Amino acid sequence: MKMARAAAVVLALLAILGCSKESDTIKIGAVLSVTGPASFLGEPEKNTLLMLQEELNAAGGVEGRKLEIIVYDDESDVNKCVMAAKKLIEQDKVAVVLGPSISGNTLAISKFFAPAKIPLVSCAAAEKIVKPVDPWVFNTPQLDRHAVGKILADAKKKGYAKLAILTVSDGFGQAGRGVLQELIPAQGLTLVADEVFGPKDTDMSAQLTKIKGAAPDAIICWGTNPGPAVVARNRAQLGLEIPLYMSHGVASKKFIELAGAAAEGLVLPAGRLVAAAQVPDGHPQKALLTKYVADYTKKYGSAPSTFGGHAYDALMLVVNAVKAGKSAKPQDIRDNLEKTTGLAGTGGVYTMTPENHNGLDESAFLMVTIEKGEWKVVD
Repeated sequence: MKMARAAAVVLALLAILGCSKESDTIKIGAVLSVTGPASFLGEPEKNTLLMLQEELNAAGGVEGRKLEIIVYDDESDVNKCVMAAKKLIEQDKVAVVLGPSISGNTLAISKFFAPAKIPLVSCAAAEKIVKPVDPWVFNTPQLDRHAVGKILADAKKKGYAKLAILTVSDGFGQAGRGVLQELIPAQGLTLVADEVFGPKDTDMSAQLTKIKGAAPDAIICWGTNPGPAVVARNRAQLGLEIPLYMSHGVASKKFIELAGAAAEGLVLPAGRLVAAAQVPDGHPQKALLTKYVADYTKKYGSAPSTFGGHAYDALMLVVNAVKAGKSAKPQDIRDNLEKTTGLAGTGGVYTMTPENHNGLDESAFLMVTIEKGEWKVVD
């Protein structure tokens, strides 16, 4: 009887000290658009997280603790994203949340994390996610500003002085639109047309016809699939020969499939993952990219996309933070994410600070074109 009481006291003390059985795992949440219009983002992200969880746990986990990744599908819907985020925070009691896949969904839930004192590492690219800095919110994709900078540098090199923009009216598109409106005149170029399309629009011929009337030297389209693929096809159908830039939001084979022959010759900024085989052997990302492509292709039967890479980087940034602080407490993860220095990922080499919760710059991008249905590095 005495031994039973003593055992009960020990178990109670362990629970109070946080040394219960649960401490053998690190609980990580993820909200991703696995289905719905943005499934081309969320599905490879989910696949990547589950693959890495299996790989890391097979190797002994992180700091001797197994990962438990809880993935909720927001179905590309902002309301379902909000409910999933609240569930992860309030019921599942995760240490950190990865995702969402979409900028608009990220912006809708980002306000929940400071009060909960749980870090969010988003897989979405809008600059507004990390500017101004929220101490508890980070993201992994290259930012709109980096992409715009690469596009405008290429445009200036080619002598394009008059530019038109065609942007989608969602969170990602309008964040990009704001940066384009800012940087085009700041770079000494002229914005001659500014057209918008809806995420579900199926024909952008009217906008392209208006743009043609403004006689730009080039058009910049900003959005994620399927809209930009429609723009590319409409451009071909109208016989427009005005050069067309795309954003990094279409840096996946899905865009090439959707646009078909109309994708040929288009230029856009992209991370090195899309052209991993063309990255020089000495580059700090080369080995990681090669392994990720090989592992993902072996497991899922096709190469990973840029978007799967955003989830790869989100998880590995958290793993690096846990190792650096030898702690999976939310506050410690947050603090050590902010101290990330020179960490090679699929999207670039990350160095974060209290003032920079993205950690990348323009060097994370290459300019690529589409040639015979494949990516080709042009810069």
